[in-house]
Amino acid sequence: MYLIGALIWGEMAPAVFLLAVRLPGCWRSWPYAARVAVSASRSARASRRRKRRLDRVVHDLTDAQWAALQAAWAGCAYCGKNEGPLQRDCVLAISRGGRYTLENVVPVCRSCNTSKCNDEVTGWLRRKRLDERAFLLRHLELRTELMLRFPATPDAAEPTPSP
Repeated sequence: MYLIGALIWGEMAPAVFLLAVRLPGCWRSWPYAARVAVSASRSARASRRRKRRLDRVVHDLTDAQWAALQAAWAGCAYCGKNEGPLQRDCVLAISRGGRYTLENVVPVCRSCNTSKCNDEVTGWLRRKRLDERAFLLRHLELRTELMLRFPATPDAAEPTPSP
């Protein structure tokens, strides 16, 4: 098996081949450039998929609405922290059919946004032992208040047809 590896790798640096002999089948045995290329291609592919998914629907959250959301929540919508910059998080994830709209976006800290990923919000709140009921009531209250302040235009409510 190592002989086949030597024939395939050809005249690569001896140090790289020695790593492959020491750690056969392990990702660390590959040259650094090969690992970076795989990671870059995977992230590029994921980025293209996300862009296609985002382009399928209308996202009508304006900068004024985002500023109003941040001011209304006064910190992370999930855990309540108000340190550091806040990120936009969709209550219903984009991958599950959500959109960046006033009804679906809440400001969250980086930790909560990373942890939630694309999970369903109520299940995630229960798993993290955060107050699910308080979040849902506050979300409903602020959503109603902001919808009255920023009335929706009829054109923005209709999603674009998917190709």
